[in-house]
Amino acid sequence: MERELAGVISIIIMIVLLLMRLPVAFVMLALGMGGIAYIKGMEAALGMAASIVYGTFANYALVVIPLFTWMGFIGFHSGISEHLYDAAYKLVGRLKGGLAIATTMACAAFGAICGSTTATAATFTTLALPEMRKRGYDVALATANIAASGILGVLIPPSVIFIVYASITAESVAKLFVAGIFPGILLAVLFIAATYIVVARHPEKAPPGPSFPWKERMWALAKGGIEVIIIFAAVIGGLLSGLFTGTEAGSVGCFATLVVVLARRALTWKGFVNSLKDTVRTSTMVMLLVAGAAIFGEFLGLTRLPMLVANWVVTLPLHPLLIMVGILIILMIMGCFVDALAMILLTIPIFYPAAMKLGFDGTWFGVIMTLALGMGVLTPPVGANVYVVYAIAKDVPVMTIFNGVWPYLIALWVCCLVMLFFPQFVLFLPSFVK
Repeated sequence: MERELAGVISIIIMIVLLLMRLPVAFVMLALGMGGIAYIKGMEAALGMAASIVYGTFANYALVVIPLFTWMGFIGFHSGISEHLYDAAYKLVGRLKGGLAIATTMACAAFGAICGSTTATAATFTTLALPEMRKRGYDVALATANIAASGILGVLIPPSVIFIVYASITAESVAKLFVAGIFPGILLAVLFIAATYIVVARHPEKAPPGPSFPWKERMWALAKGGIEVIIIFAAVIGGLLSGLFTGTEAGSVGCFATLVVVLARRALTWKGFVNSLKDTVRTSTMVMLLVAGAAIFGEFLGLTRLPMLVANWVVTLPLHPLLIMVGILIILMIMGCFVDALAMILLTIPIFYPAAMKLGFDGTWFGVIMTLALGMGVLTPPVGANVYVVYAIAKDVPVMTIFNGVWPYLIALWVCCLVMLFFPQFVLFLPSFVK
């Protein structure tokens, strides 16, 4: 059997196994080792697997994964997320759809200290959904708004997906972090616009909340916003000025978060221990995924399949932007069946070389991939964020949540198109990274 055919067969087998809901990391590990053994022998497969796994866990650049993950869990267990939601609620809650708009704003701010889309969605399902239901919000709108707004957690830096993307492609973590700021703000604005349009057409879905005095609003904003501004400025300011690298930014972010929460005595010993437990659990899952993907990627490299796909894509008689739209559609469809982090690990070895051959910027492509994969966490049958919301709000049928996400999917596509036609929107800030 030709190597290229072995690569194609392995991808087909992998898709089938993933549809059977087998663990992604172990599927990639088994297929990768099996493929390497087929091409180079079992002894070589065992040696390469051991070397790759050790190299992955010993990789200095990946230290940033547990650091930024811990930073997010410190923020969650210390109540920063509650302060953010309270501030946004008092600012815009009196508007029609105000609570949903406040949720999107709070998710965007929380994304500045949390790099996980599912963690952001889970946090604000707990905080925002009871308030929206109390105010008589339509459950489809409320739950879909939370599931969609959770995507902001991986677009606004820090982002676990950006870190994993950088570790595989050797792109700059610092540039990726900074590149996500403007698209994250734009996506938040588009989500707010989507909520506003839905409520304008169906006012009964989101009645207005109470109005608060300006003094109370400003106090809530100061209480919830200053914490995040300090943490965000410490991380992004250092990256832009060249004081530290993207990896070092993780330790700076953790230190800044700890200083902020300890200064206002918001983190209990129990919360501190729970933040460490959650960090170990999440980081272990991510690192296993990265190690499995690295072994599978090594096998794909031996089959020469990624370069063949890249060369074939370049020869297509189409404009590069049309080809990129096709890649985005493929990513969106595949994201319907596979988790976003697993998807980026599976598709980078194939689509990244193709994007580079077409002349696209690697940092820009990382942001575009993250946006495209964000659609996957909202679409059936997988829809990770939808199931996170469903797991907490068990009385809401999962299809009710899926039925409410369409305005936010349209907003995601609009954001992708803006990035496609105006790449400088993504690349402007990274040009200042020293």
